[in-house]
Order: sequence, then structure tokens, then C-alpha cells
Amino acid sequence: MIKINLLPLRASKKKETIRQQVSILIVCVVGVLVVGLSFYGVLRGRIAATTAEIANSESELASLKTKIGTIDNIKKLQQEVKKKLDVLNQLRRAKTGPASRLAALSDALPPKLWLTKYAENGNSVTIAGVAMSEELIAVFMKSLQASGAFSNVELVVSEQNETAGVKAKRFELQVQIAQQLSATEAVGSPSAGKNPPPKPTP
Repeated sequence: MIKINLLPLRASKKKETIRQQVSILIVCVVGVLVVGLSFYGVLRGRIAATTAEIANSESELASLKTKIGTIDNIKKLQQEVKKKLDVLNQLRRAKTGPASRLAALSDALPPKLWLTKYAENGNSVTIAGVAMSEELIAVFMKSLQASGAFSNVELVVSEQNETAGVKAKRFELQVQIAQQLSATEAVGSPSAGKNPPPKPTP
């Protein structure tokens, strides 16, 4: 009877199986590495793109902040300019308003002449008072006309009055509030700087 030893054949098959398994394992490891490296490359590219977008957005945000700051500064300047214009308008109104007329009236008063009435009605003004002489009334009228605040100064009433033994002239004037001309009109007007003489009546 012939006996065949199968142990070497089995050992050879076992070694071949181990080689195949090791080869498959190596292929799997290499495949996993390739896939992992590919995914890492893609992920790194996305991170770089996202970082670039963030940097671009931050740059745009900084530019917008600068523009917003400029707009705020412009608004502040506009508010300051408006305030200054309002002040200028108030000053202009003060120069042509009742305060300026009263100041001109006070400056025009000669000594020994006193006012008892000052009334404005639209553009017309009634001024009454007493003076020690008729010449003082004439001086007062000329000063009013020359002040630039009043025009068309006319003497309406002039009569002798005696109080406590003191003789004086009671008078009443009718005047017009002078119309303020602009600088161009004042230069171009042929009568600029010229006032008609007062019209006292005896």
C-alpha cells in the first residue's frame, strides 16, 4: 500500500492564502490612504477658498464702515451748516427788525426832545413827543431819514404846549419803515445812498 504525504501541499496552500490576504490588506490600506489623501486635498482646498472669502468679506466690511463714517461726517457737517445758516438768518432779521429800528430811533434823538409814543402798524409808524423848539424837531426828522431804518418822514402835528409853566412843542410824525435792499439792488439803484429831505410843516 502506497502512502502519500499531503502535509507539504497543505502548508503551501496555507502560505498562498496568507500571501493573498496580505496583498488584499495592503491594497485596502493603500486605497484608504489614497481616498483619505484625496478627501484631505479637497477639504484643504475648500478651507482655503472659505478663508479667502472671509478675508474678502472683512475687506468689504471695512470699506463699508469707512463709507458709513464718511456719510455720518457729511450729515454732521450738514447739521452744522444748517445751524450756522439759522444763526445768520436770525442776525439778518435782528438787523432789519424792531430792535434795529428802536436803536436807530434812540440814536436819532437830539437833546431836549422826548418821545411819548411809538406805534407800528404794518409799514407805517407813528411817533409823537415833545421838544423844546421846532428846530429840534427838524433835526430829529433829518436824523430819522438819514438812519436808513425809516423813510418818508412827515410832520403831521406841531403845536405849542405849556406844562407847569414850561413851553414846549408837541409834535407827531408819520414815517414809513424803510425797505431793505439787497446788495445788488443797492449798488444798481440810482438813488442808493440818497434819502429825500424831510417834509416839516410849520
